[in-house]
Amino acid sequence: MTTKVTLIPGDGIGPGITDATVRILEAAGADLSWDWQLAGMAAVAKHGDPMPEQTLESIRRTRLALKGPLETPVGGGYRSVNVALRKTFDLYANVRPAHTIRPGGRFENVDIVLIRENTEGLYVGIEHYIPVDGDPKAAAESVALVTRAGCERIVRYAFEYAVSHRRKKVTLVHKANILKFSSGLFLEVGREVAKEYAGRVECDDRIVDACAMQLVMKPESFDVIVTTNLFGDILSDEISGLVGGLGLAPGANIGAHAALFEAVHGTAPDIAGKGIANPGALLLAACMMLDHIGDTARADRIRRAFATVIREGKTLTRDLGGTANTDQLTDAIIAAL
Repeated sequence: MTTKVTLIPGDGIGPGITDATVRILEAAGADLSWDWQLAGMAAVAKHGDPMPEQTLESIRRTRLALKGPLETPVGGGYRSVNVALRKTFDLYANVRPAHTIRPGGRFENVDIVLIRENTEGLYVGIEHYIPVDGDPKAAAESVALVTRAGCERIVRYAFEYAVSHRRKKVTLVHKANILKFSSGLFLEVGREVAKEYAGRVECDDRIVDACAMQLVMKPESFDVIVTTNLFGDILSDEISGLVGGLGLAPGANIGAHAALFEAVHGTAPDIAGKGIANPGALLLAACMMLDHIGDTARADRIRRAFATVIREGKTLTRDLGGTANTDQLTDAIIAAL
């Protein structure tokens, strides 16, 4: 059956890498039907709204979206359009894999999946200024909201992910030594959930700063990492750096009623419209989407083709050390299929 997908090209280099990704998916025979929609600055230009209702309605209908990078308008009422989308559809699990593709890097055997709680913590946006002695901004206060239910569902998601993907270990990352209540609750709930998977999935825990250090010393010691929103935001970019940067970093945002897959890099306005961007991150996100709908064999075939081209090193975009443009890299991947 044809699967309907909301397709949001995004801003900056988004439309270019989206076209490339669609070409590769079609060449691989993916049975997908696209509902093209706008968000971010492209939506502001056409509809006067960075998150138009018709885009939201499309996602409600398809329950599946593939998205390029978005620019949040300054003063547009949103701290982030990306965050707003996650909150609107309660996409509580952010899944960020990092796998070594390019040979000759600092690390050769990185294969980590970071699962980040996507809707709580400091990013709930509970903030205010505290006036003192006539200064209205003498101090600022931010509140991290961490719930037992939110901790349980993200940790359980991580363990279920480990089971379904034949992963061996889940590491709980926290700061419970200092943040006794918020991070302490996450660790407490995490250990409770881990007991249910004893004998199937190993579990350990790391303080976040120690985890950050170990990631750049012994990344091969990590398998699946699960953590809270802010820590996950930081560590997910760190693990992307271990395998070559955000140009090779896909992401998924999963909820009970919808799933959104995306390139996690920015809009790169300096090269927008020049046709030289690397579509790899969005392509790998599309492969995660194919996995999600059960088309795993095709996803693996596309990943193998992409990896083959990258490892051959003959047709690489500038960010990967080559001189090829987007179309040339796309054509090489299609040929490798």
